[in-house]
Amino acid sequence: MQKIRIGILGYGNLGKGVELGTAQNKDMELVGVFTRREADTIQLLTTNSKAYHIDEAKEMTDIIDVMILCGGSKSDLPTQGPEFAAMFNTVDGFDTHAKIPEYYDIINQAALKSKKTCVISSGWDPGLFSLNRLYGEAVLPEGKNYTFWGRGVSQGHSDAIRRIEGVADAKQYTIPIEEALDRVRKGEMPELTARQKHLRECFVVAREGADISRIEQEIKTMPDYFSEYDTIVHFISKEELDRDHNRISHGGIVLQSGYTGLHKENTHIIEYGLKLDSNPDFTANVLLAYARATYRLNKEGSYGAKTVFDIAPAYLSMKSNEELRRTLL
Repeated sequence: MQKIRIGILGYGNLGKGVELGTAQNKDMELVGVFTRREADTIQLLTTNSKAYHIDEAKEMTDIIDVMILCGGSKSDLPTQGPEFAAMFNTVDGFDTHAKIPEYYDIINQAALKSKKTCVISSGWDPGLFSLNRLYGEAVLPEGKNYTFWGRGVSQGHSDAIRRIEGVADAKQYTIPIEEALDRVRKGEMPELTARQKHLRECFVVAREGADISRIEQEIKTMPDYFSEYDTIVHFISKEELDRDHNRISHGGIVLQSGYTGLHKENTHIIEYGLKLDSNPDFTANVLLAYARATYRLNKEGSYGAKTVFDIAPAYLSMKSNEELRRTLL
């Protein structure tokens, strides 16, 4: 079996999750990990590959089938996405929801020009939960859709805090407001703002001498991340962060509440849920499934940017179509 050759750009928690996840996919092999750090300082978790400096990637376009981009959505992917779409088939988990349309356009332009296939925003939200929302709306058009995240650590929001000047480290928890969730589950179909659905709680390690009042203000007013929510900021020591916040668990729920019947007498609720011990490990495995789809689509000559809405489910699976019909249908 010819294996799909995987490259990883970025070696944080998500990159490490992709490295480990590749070993669970028998039709894939890891070619290399690319980093902005000095490559010889990187100790990989597995022994079947090696680390390279990011500048070496352009010399390896002929031996990597899909490059998985594991940088942050706030600062890394907006520049790395189009740059690497010009050289590789790519998969990323770009998760700044409000900016997905413009990010798609930029990636699409680069990928069409280079005849590459690039799947964007393919984690679990955006990604799998996006599909759940689509299925819910399609099946129950007379209704409302709701998404609740957490309680858990958001990698993207934590990364956004760490990019603030004076921040040494941070973890951000997204916490659903139970009263709002209960109303949805009862079929009330309430109109809820972002602030009414979630609370954001941040645990921040400030650098010595940093202006913590400024840091707190920058967090609470950050557009696309915190400005639309009630946000609590705690400043703690590095030791406290490592001791009390060393897990990266997360999860969430997508619900569609809707009516059917001549007089809307029947109420239906669709509910999907995830409970994740490790947000980056799970996200990494979603990206790998879409790497398989990316590889197949490119072989078929389907170029440009893609989202989860554009990809048939069969493209994600190692199984043949016949096996899928026999075992899962």
